[in-house]
Amino acid sequence: MATSGKEMMAEEEQYIFRSKYPAVKVPDDMTLPEFVLQGAELYADKVAVVETMTGKEYTYGQVIRDVRRFATALKSLGFRKGGVVVVVLPNVAEYVIIALGIMSSGGVFSGANPLNHESEIRKQVEDSEAKIIVTNGSSYEKVKGLGLPVIVLGEEKIESTIWWDDLLEAADRYDGNKTMNTTEPINPRTDLCALPFSSGTTGKSKGVMLTHRNLIANLSSTLFSVGPDMVGQFVTLGLMPFFHIYGITGICFATLKNKGKVVVMGRFGLRLFLNALITHEITFAPIVPPIILELVKNPVVKEFDLTKLKLRAVMTAAAPLAPELLSAFEAKFPDVQVQEAYGLTEHSCITLSHGDPERGHETAKKNSVGFILPNLEIKFIDPDGKSLPKNTHGEVCVRSDCVMLGYFKNKEETERAIDAKGWLHTGDIGYIDDDGDVFIVDRIKEMIKVKGFQVAPAELEAILLSHPSVEDAAVVPLADEEAGEIPVACVVMSQNSTETEADVMDYVASNVATYKRVRALHFVDSIPKSPSGKIMRRFLKEELEKKINSSSQSRSSPIAI
Repeated sequence: MATSGKEMMAEEEQYIFRSKYPAVKVPDDMTLPEFVLQGAELYADKVAVVETMTGKEYTYGQVIRDVRRFATALKSLGFRKGGVVVVVLPNVAEYVIIALGIMSSGGVFSGANPLNHESEIRKQVEDSEAKIIVTNGSSYEKVKGLGLPVIVLGEEKIESTIWWDDLLEAADRYDGNKTMNTTEPINPRTDLCALPFSSGTTGKSKGVMLTHRNLIANLSSTLFSVGPDMVGQFVTLGLMPFFHIYGITGICFATLKNKGKVVVMGRFGLRLFLNALITHEITFAPIVPPIILELVKNPVVKEFDLTKLKLRAVMTAAAPLAPELLSAFEAKFPDVQVQEAYGLTEHSCITLSHGDPERGHETAKKNSVGFILPNLEIKFIDPDGKSLPKNTHGEVCVRSDCVMLGYFKNKEETERAIDAKGWLHTGDIGYIDDDGDVFIVDRIKEMIKVKGFQVAPAELEAILLSHPSVEDAAVVPLADEEAGEIPVACVVMSQNSTETEADVMDYVASNVATYKRVRALHFVDSIPKSPSGKIMRRFLKEELEKKINSSSQSRSSPIAI
């Protein structure tokens, strides 16, 4: 007997999974800065952000003041609603002021990695159609030739730029000017506030269009279990890069919403890290697995009195945490809860392994990324798009108010990522068990995660193929204890080439950020490809692993694959 349309829909519905917790209210009439700083006046004298290296700090009162000043200053420069400001900065105390100020002005914040190569920053500036750049003296050389106004933070003025301190002082002169302070109304549901760049499920970098509503909805879902007694109690480590949505939203905005303190670190060093934990009495540290590895294995840890730690929890979210490493950390730091989260730039957080009221705030099962957040729907689909029952592996799809509007000026990729029913296809493979815990087991997308940063094989392959002596190339990830994964290249060279592997690796390094560099390179006779011409990455990776593990073959000799 044929299955009716209604029966098929009912079958589909039973395999859509929702949070076991009630929906949380999401305000409709607020911008993201208003939501984050709501009630901050009551904490005006409390420190909101502080830098570990310089001791520079801003109270909540100063943050409110300077967010308003910067928004006004942008308008004084002719900046208008919907304009994009690219921020090329390391983690600094002013970062939250800059991001919230851009959003308050009706503008769109787009963070860029200051370690990126000049060409990578140029591409982001051009692709986002940016109007202004904010940077510091260290990165100024990378942006000075892009033909846009440049606002520079730092102690010294740079000729032909707009100095941050002068800009804020000038803003005070416009404070009473109604013309300068007029801002077009912001529609939280449709107006963008952020444009981070992500490779998504394919290799080319794309601007992810996030509205005020997207990020407010995600913060509301993420912070649903924070009770009134916890407000003002968080001291959060701000080490993860603020140009990433995890850093600016999950760390900065979440902490400010709860009126806690963000302790800003511009770079990682194990001694600096441990000293910051102790000196600033940090209670919550979002980090990545390589730092957990350092804490477990590096003898430097023994130099510090760990009894002085106030640390209650660490969180990993940017890369998978190996079970063995988790067990070793828990044995060494038994009083520190290890939390995991799962999300992506196109949606922000989807699951959490902590904060579960039914479990007394204990974490979910080991290797799980936790439970589904309130207000979200998840399903797991097979290659034909059919939703799957519990304990069955499939592609993770999510639907909620947190889903991005789409990729900036890229309709084709948007339609590939978000289907007609509003489901965001993540490219990750996972399942949900009988207790509602979600597990991520694999990924469809070919991204390589180096210390939590995404590296697109297609980008590195394009650079390799631009080398005059390279005829073909493929890049695959190989496991690495410190970095999680590293990019490894297989390259077919032209017959009369004289370059060494090191020469080709240096060529790639000169065109990309440090974390994107190819860490090993092998000359091969050919690149295995499917009949349709796609690189057979899994086969290539397996063959490489076999060769590396079973042979002491010289690097200068070709590997036959």
